[in-house]
Amino acid sequence: MAEASRWQQPGTSKPKLHYRKDVEIGTTLQELLLYLIFLINLCILTFGMVNPHMYYLNKVMSSLFLDTSVAGDERTNFKSIRSITDFWKFMEGPLLEGVPRVRQLKVRNNTCKVYSSFRSLMSECYDTYTSKNEDLSEFGLSTDTEWKYSSSKTNSPLYWGYVGVYQDGGYIFTLSKSKSETKTKFVDLRLNSWITRGTRVIFIDFSLYNANVNLFCIIRLVAEFPATGGILTSWQFYSVKLLRYVSYYDYFIASCEIIFCIFLIVFTIQEAIKIKEYKFAYFKSIWNWLELLLLLLCFLSISFYAHCNIQTFLLLGKLLQNTEKYSDFYFLAYWHIYYNNMIAITIFFAWIKIFKFISFNKTMSQLSSTLSRCIKDIVGFAIMFFIIFFAYAQLGFLVFGSQVDDFSTFQNSIFAQFRIVLGDFNFAGIQQANWILGPIYFITFIFFVFFVLLNMFLAIINDTYAEVKADYAIGRRPDFELGKMIKKGYNDALEKLKLKKAGKDEDKKMRRTSEDLAEQARREGFDENEIKRAEQMKKWKERLEEKYYSAEIQDDYQPVTQQEFRELFLYAVELEKELRYISLKLNRVMRKFSALQEK
Repeated sequence: MAEASRWQQPGTSKPKLHYRKDVEIGTTLQELLLYLIFLINLCILTFGMVNPHMYYLNKVMSSLFLDTSVAGDERTNFKSIRSITDFWKFMEGPLLEGVPRVRQLKVRNNTCKVYSSFRSLMSECYDTYTSKNEDLSEFGLSTDTEWKYSSSKTNSPLYWGYVGVYQDGGYIFTLSKSKSETKTKFVDLRLNSWITRGTRVIFIDFSLYNANVNLFCIIRLVAEFPATGGILTSWQFYSVKLLRYVSYYDYFIASCEIIFCIFLIVFTIQEAIKIKEYKFAYFKSIWNWLELLLLLLCFLSISFYAHCNIQTFLLLGKLLQNTEKYSDFYFLAYWHIYYNNMIAITIFFAWIKIFKFISFNKTMSQLSSTLSRCIKDIVGFAIMFFIIFFAYAQLGFLVFGSQVDDFSTFQNSIFAQFRIVLGDFNFAGIQQANWILGPIYFITFIFFVFFVLLNMFLAIINDTYAEVKADYAIGRRPDFELGKMIKKGYNDALEKLKLKKAGKDEDKKMRRTSEDLAEQARREGFDENEIKRAEQMKKWKERLEEKYYSAEIQDDYQPVTQQEFRELFLYAVELEKELRYISLKLNRVMRKFSALQEK
């Protein structure tokens, strides 16, 4: 956006400055209007991608697959699985809709190192899952695909579980639509020990389509078998709109997408022209960096969108050719979720950019000035804060990590401490884990972090804000305020429509007010010399404010001429005289007051 006044050359004449200000005002209003149209268009795009049906579809599917209990055992569902027996009960119990795919990843025997004294006692040892430890050999009956390793045929992403990062491929089989055949398959796998000590994870994948709302629901149920024993369950439910252009509203969204691309081209050309004109000075403004970041995010969003649609067009037809086979939509859902995340970040920074225009407002200018002034103090405070914060996080992890879930990892310890600051904590668990260090840790953390450091942070902000308000009170404020511009334009429009009198009456009123003040001063006993000095000092003050506190030149170095230096010197001398005169009058009043008290 145009910021001509920020790169003016020193010594620019006042007519040029006023002309540049008028140009800047007009340009800023035009860009604000244009950007608001762009922002509204972007909001329509983002809200058109997400609708409440996605949440309700995910809720229904999660209730069906996670909360459905095993027949004859109300306590066993997918969330409560903790053993292989519970896992097989779940697989053989609740009805699996559609054509799910089951995939297992294993590790080889003797992949872990055993202490020498125990090697004679240990015939089997299975380490945690890594690509190096993965078992690729056949096992069991070796007749069907579930007993043979199958490599990945798609570019599916890695899955980040609780205790490992898992790649695609493995021992895979697809279930039948027939409930009896599926149950027979599970019984055969259970009896022939398909799940072994080397099993580290089992994926159960579904792909469902709801034509009522034109949404695909991609479901992944995960059961991890850590090396410590037991089972850890997790799940993913992704509702995505793979078929984008079906209804009239979808075509309206398509037209908004075209408008978005046009806006992006226009903004890119504008920024390229500015970079060419201002060169390195362009990068001195934080708003220009935000502009470049926003353009980068927009181009990345378009790239994600194009990739998602191309992959959907190429793969969707192939996946639906044979409905008896499992259709792997997880890859498409994964990229759509990343596209949604990119759009979410883009719209966030697009809203943040609004501050560029409203920063010309007095209140917003005060806030931005406060943050810019105290940034060094905040950085110094942040270093001290995080040193203490991470010290407590490591202490909590080492002391309570083996017994309290909130401190089971170093990352969990950090988040647990942020929750403590917000008032959400489990003091009973900390105390039970260590009845001596637990209370000491909690009390000292609350004292130093909550009562000392956070209040110190607020004090830094408060003191700086008070300084900024004091500066604004004596006239150090930007003249270029968006509210004043809009109000001035509104008044000018009313004057042209003859709905309001011209501003000459206001000038006469101001002069009459000044004359009234002088007359009032004469009635109160001030002599003519005092009144003239006050009027002269007022004129000097107005000229100095116009010269040195103007928003047009507030960011530039302005050389002081000999005449201006003389005016500054005389102004300082008059201020000193006035201060001495007021001090003498105050001393006289105090002496009279003391004399009256003695009587």
